[in-house]
Amino acid sequence: MRLLLFLFTVLPVCAAQLPLRVGEMLTYSVGWGIFPHAGEIRIAATADTSDQKPEVVITTITSTRGFLGRVFPFEARADSVFDGITNRMIIHTEKSFSGKKTTSSVLQFDYEKSTAAYTDMVEAQKSQTVAIPGPDHPQDLIGSLIQTRTWDLKPGESRDANVIFENEIYQLTIHAMRYEKLRTSLGTFNTLVFEPRMEKTPPKGMFKRGSNVHVWISQDGERLPVRFEVDFKFGAGVATLTGYESPPPSKVMASGPAGASEDAKNSRP
Repeated sequence: MRLLLFLFTVLPVCAAQLPLRVGEMLTYSVGWGIFPHAGEIRIAATADTSDQKPEVVITTITSTRGFLGRVFPFEARADSVFDGITNRMIIHTEKSFSGKKTTSSVLQFDYEKSTAAYTDMVEAQKSQTVAIPGPDHPQDLIGSLIQTRTWDLKPGESRDANVIFENEIYQLTIHAMRYEKLRTSLGTFNTLVFEPRMEKTPPKGMFKRGSNVHVWISQDGERLPVRFEVDFKFGAGVATLTGYESPPPSKVMASGPAGASEDAKNSRP
């Protein structure tokens, strides 16, 4: 269960648009096996001008709930900081607590050198510099999946994405699979299902173990990521959208679904 929630948390492809607009917040209920309410994920985008330049921070907070929360306590927070002008991720931090185990790491990007400096705050020997593969700018997995809401793909088409996981950056090919009607507590959505695969490099991690990942993107004006699913050999973990806060009207008018905010556009020198 902790592995599932960790994958959903840290598991963000540069594009003209960010995965979320400033002011958007998504809340998911996580189910696993016989536990329909095993955890919760909250993802929100906020503006930050504290260092005198426009930045957007996308924060993901994950925790177990209910019985599993008492038996397997898990809490995690990931903050992805994006340049408000280029929309490139510049810093990604992760912290988690699981029983007696804690983790804390920072990944800082240098696009001129095409490298990223990974610093492990708990196990310093794991710190290293890693290469950024390909032309696309990295995100974590959940950010890359949410990013598909900004893509104009149809079933049978695909697009590559650079994805970060701890001290690695690897390439995924995300396929648009099929249209599917999905019923949730928020209503019924016509969705497009996406599936990431490791096709350009040897599979790693859960992909090497045969796990499958899917995201359902609604095909209405908001193009919401209404469900994520990770299939393991021992069962499937499902995160279903249960709450959505839209950005302020000015942000909606300034950009389409998941578009860059007007504040960021106006901040160009």
